[in-house]
Amino acid sequence: MIRQLPLASSVDAVVGRVARSATVPAPARDTLLYLDGVSVSFDGFRALNNLSFIVAEGEMRAIIGPNGAGKTTMMDVITGKTRPDSGEVFFGGTIDLTRRDEAAIASLGIGRKFQKPTVFESHTVWDNLDLALAGRRGVFPVLFGRTGAEGRRRIEEILETIRLTHRRDVLAAELSHGQKQWLEIGMLLAQDPKLLLVDEPVAGMTDSETEETARLLREIARDHSVVVVEHDMTFVRALGVQVTVLHEGSVLAEGSLDHVSADRRVVEVYLGR
Repeated sequence: MIRQLPLASSVDAVVGRVARSATVPAPARDTLLYLDGVSVSFDGFRALNNLSFIVAEGEMRAIIGPNGAGKTTMMDVITGKTRPDSGEVFFGGTIDLTRRDEAAIASLGIGRKFQKPTVFESHTVWDNLDLALAGRRGVFPVLFGRTGAEGRRRIEEILETIRLTHRRDVLAAELSHGQKQWLEIGMLLAQDPKLLLVDEPVAGMTDSETEETARLLREIARDHSVVVVEHDMTFVRALGVQVTVLHEGSVLAEGSLDHVSADRRVVEVYLGR
């Protein structure tokens, strides 16, 4: 004999399960990226320790901190490379990133640029951007030279943004280190991300390239949200954005660069070294 619950109890139980599965923290609904209480451990070492911070729609944020502070692990969690042991990570207000894999997260519009540029050196600058666009429209048009007018227009726009219009037909292998960094940023832009995660973009650059990269990222931030991990304080100052300082996997301080630079704790663990 099958025992049935009273109708009211059945409905309450179903509603309760749906409510629990659909619960989104209220602060997350008004932000692009929301991390709360995120912890990650590797073989007993806690890389992230109750990390919480928010990135608003259209914001550019700089992340600084000593080696081992958790900056790379934080980006690994956001992009789905690493699953947190605990905590919440939401994108676009309602999307739980802890339940998505790397490919799914990339398709949501989160692009990541690693410290070392990874471009196709045996292809021209134009072809690198064309191949990046292909990720959204299929590779066969690229292979058979069928990039449409809209694709060509988009590549022209990106070339201008990344300061490489005059080098469009040059092999990527012939670019300077800084120009390769710009090309990879352009390849991310070709995928039309909502959020760019940029890891140490000016490492190894000349002073002039560093200055130009700050201008480039400020221009990109007009239409995209950007998180920049960097050690170069002159570059961070040139960005003119809010700074989050990480230490031992947690947020140590937040505010303008002048504000965090005056924090005794930040000086002791990072800036004073």
